Amino acid sequence: MITSHQTRAARALLGWTQEMLADKARVSLTALKRLESVNDLRVFETTADNVRRALEDAGIAFIDSGSHIGVMLDVSRRTNR
Repeated sequence: MITSHQTRAARALLGWTQEMLADKARVSLTALKRLESVNDLRVFETTADNVRRALEDAGIAFIDSGSHIGVMLDVSRRTNR
Protein backbone atom coordinates (compact mmCIF):
# COMPACT_ATOMS: atom_id res chain seq x y z
CA MET A 1 0.00 0.00 0.00
CA ILE A 2 1.26 3.47 -0.80
CA THR A 3 2.07 5.84 2.04
CA SER A 4 0.88 9.37 2.65
CA HIS A 5 4.45 10.59 2.11
CA GLN A 6 4.66 8.86 -1.27
CA THR A 7 1.35 10.30 -2.41
CA ARG A 8 2.31 13.85 -1.47
CA ALA A 9 5.77 13.46 -3.04
CA ALA A 10 4.27 12.07 -6.24
CA ARG A 11 1.87 15.00 -6.50
CA ALA A 12 4.78 17.40 -6.01
CA LEU A 13 6.77 15.75 -8.82
CA LEU A 14 3.79 16.05 -11.14
CA GLY A 15 2.82 19.55 -10.01
CA TRP A 16 -0.70 18.34 -9.20
CA THR A 17 -3.03 19.72 -6.56
CA GLN A 18 -5.09 17.44 -4.35
CA GLU A 19 -8.12 18.38 -6.42
CA MET A 20 -6.39 17.32 -9.64
CA LEU A 21 -5.34 13.96 -8.24
CA ALA A 22 -8.76 13.27 -6.74
CA ASP A 23 -10.32 14.00 -10.13
CA LYS A 24 -7.87 11.81 -12.06
CA ALA A 25 -8.20 8.97 -9.54
CA ARG A 26 -11.97 9.35 -9.40
CA VAL A 27 -12.02 9.52 -5.62
CA SER A 28 -13.50 12.14 -3.33
CA LEU A 29 -11.29 14.98 -2.18
CA THR A 30 -12.09 14.02 1.42
CA ALA A 31 -10.86 10.46 0.81
CA LEU A 32 -7.64 11.75 -0.76
CA LYS A 33 -7.04 14.09 2.17
CA ARG A 34 -7.49 11.13 4.53
CA LEU A 35 -4.99 9.10 2.47
CA GLU A 36 -2.45 11.94 2.58
CA SER A 37 -2.96 12.60 6.29
CA VAL A 38 0.16 12.43 8.47
CA ASN A 39 -2.03 10.72 11.08
CA ASP A 40 -2.35 7.60 8.88
CA LEU A 41 -6.13 7.81 8.65
CA ARG A 42 -7.67 4.72 7.09
CA VAL A 43 -9.19 4.70 3.63
CA PHE A 44 -10.78 1.95 1.58
CA GLU A 45 -8.28 -0.21 -0.26
CA THR A 46 -10.02 0.65 -3.53
CA THR A 47 -9.38 4.36 -2.87
CA ALA A 48 -5.66 3.77 -2.39
CA ASP A 49 -5.57 1.55 -5.49
CA ASN A 50 -7.31 4.18 -7.63
CA VAL A 51 -4.86 6.85 -6.45
CA ARG A 52 -1.88 4.56 -7.05
CA ARG A 53 -3.07 3.73 -10.58
CA ALA A 54 -3.65 7.40 -11.46
CA LEU A 55 -0.16 8.29 -10.31
CA GLU A 56 1.43 5.34 -12.12
CA ASP A 57 -0.42 6.31 -15.31
CA ALA A 58 1.17 9.74 -14.98
CA GLY A 59 4.65 8.16 -14.81
CA ILE A 60 5.19 7.76 -11.08
CA ALA A 61 7.11 4.69 -9.92
CA PHE A 62 6.83 3.73 -6.27
CA ILE A 63 9.97 2.64 -4.44
CA ASP A 64 9.81 0.36 -1.40
CA SER A 65 12.96 -1.60 -0.74
CA GLY A 66 12.84 -1.94 3.01
CA SER A 67 14.67 1.09 4.31
CA HIS A 68 14.17 3.09 1.09
CA ILE A 69 10.63 4.31 0.47
CA GLY A 70 9.85 6.98 -2.07
CA VAL A 71 8.77 7.81 -5.61
CA MET A 72 10.38 8.72 -8.89
CA LEU A 73 9.09 10.10 -12.15
CA ASP A 74 9.66 7.91 -15.19
CA VAL A 75 8.55 10.04 -18.13
CA SER A 76 8.81 7.08 -20.53
CA ARG A 77 5.92 5.38 -18.64
CA ARG A 78 3.48 8.31 -18.78
CA THR A 79 0.07 7.61 -20.25
CA ASN A 80 -1.79 10.65 -18.77
CA ARG A 81 -0.28 13.81 -20.15
